[in-house]
Amino acid sequence: MAIEQIKMPQLGESVTEGTISKWLVAVGDTVNKYDPLAEVMTDKVNAEVPSSFTGVIRELIAEEGDTLAVGEVICTIEVSGIEHKGESKEATQNNKESVSEHNVSMNDQSNKKRYSPAVLRIAQEHDINLELINGTGAGGRITRKDLLKLIESGSIPSGQQDEKKSVEETHANNISQSRSKQTQPLPPSAPGDIEIPVSGVRKAIAANMVRSKHEAPHAWMMMEMDVTNLVQYRNAVKDEFKKNEGFNLTFFAFFVKAVAQALKEFPQINSMWAGDKIIQKKEINISIAVATEDSLYVPVIKNADEKTIKGIAREITDLAYKVRSGKLTSADMQGGTFTVNNTGSFGSVQSMGIINFPQAAIVQVESIVKRPVIIDGMIAVRDIVNLCMSLDHRVLDGLICGRFLSRVKEILETTSKETTSIY
Repeated sequence: MAIEQIKMPQLGESVTEGTISKWLVAVGDTVNKYDPLAEVMTDKVNAEVPSSFTGVIRELIAEEGDTLAVGEVICTIEVSGIEHKGESKEATQNNKESVSEHNVSMNDQSNKKRYSPAVLRIAQEHDINLELINGTGAGGRITRKDLLKLIESGSIPSGQQDEKKSVEETHANNISQSRSKQTQPLPPSAPGDIEIPVSGVRKAIAANMVRSKHEAPHAWMMMEMDVTNLVQYRNAVKDEFKKNEGFNLTFFAFFVKAVAQALKEFPQINSMWAGDKIIQKKEINISIAVATEDSLYVPVIKNADEKTIKGIAREITDLAYKVRSGKLTSADMQGGTFTVNNTGSFGSVQSMGIINFPQAAIVQVESIVKRPVIIDGMIAVRDIVNLCMSLDHRVLDGLICGRFLSRVKEILETTSKETTSIY
């Protein structure tokens, strides 16, 4: 018999941690390989963690609601049928593992001060000085199990108050802090108020938005576009398209296609900030925002520049269905290089989007409205739309983004039956 560990998987690009929302197994349960063990939430996706082994659940290390870094152990499984060098060496092996974990903790301290909400809560409840603890997690990270062992031993380090303040100040610089540390008094509830619990998904969304605004210096611009010909073209073919293809031809598909085409011509926009370098992505993968009643997801249309308007329309329909039916997978969320958000779907005409970290920009497609404009000295009623762009000023500046939006404008304003093929 052997004890194997199940660790928090990486459920999406740039995802560094996940929250256990629900355990699907209990201690003593027998599971098969690939059976789901727990439901996990991140800022990008809800997913199930599958078992990597067939065996019996020995210990659930994380509790529901705990947030753990990618690579941290969430549970252990007792597995049979695995060859060992000798059961008599088990104690020696355990000692070696303990020494190895200690050495890793001592040598690699890159995650020493990344504390999960569960660790902070336990440390505050038991007045534990986290600065004096050697963690056994990846990069020296202190785990919930480390603290529970310390509490059981009764050897809690002293001199906590000043150090605890330092720990909280350090923790304010990482993403987990935004979910746990309160820097301002909480507003009280008054009679008649309704208290709505914050879901794990909403907490994850909030944390990612705070991170984006905190790390990326946002700049913003807007450009007005005359899409009268596009509107006439789409309205003329939408019924026949729906009859032949079985799904809707939306205006949004035209906008995504135009943005993808412009990204190919302005590859600098399709970039990400990576500390000491900027990564210009080869693939053009468009993240689209899809909302449910209380959550927002950003599934990805892969290689959007290579797809037709029909192909993009199909993917928009399929991804929206997956989100609203709970069938979206982590693979559907990965690889996005630029985000297009259809804020016009609920009537907005101007908005300032928060960049989908670690991407460098986001475009908001606003509502198409009829407005009087002057053409050749005459007043005409035209279909007008605003495209609003938020950009990471570390990566991009107004000049390149202005040229990019101008190209999108040119593509959209020249879209018509004569110039543009849907297929």
